[in-house]
Amino acid sequence: MIVRTLKVFILFTGCTLLFYYGIMWVNQEYEDYHRYDEPKGTAVKVNSVNQEDSNWFNRLLLFYLDGE
Repeated sequence: MIVRTLKVFILFTGCTLLFYYGIMWVNQEYEDYHRYDEPKGTAVKVNSVNQEDSNWFNRLLLFYLDGE
């Protein structure tokens, strides 16, 4: 009985440590990811509203409708 309990405890501790260090590794990967950097290559800025035809009310309405 004690040997089985010890095996379960060791298995539980090992899985917990594996999960913890896995989460720490994923966290470190996403900390180093800079998603607001300038894009590389031939990126083009895209607007959903034509700048010549829009006024402030249409822009505000689009902001509330899209939730951005």
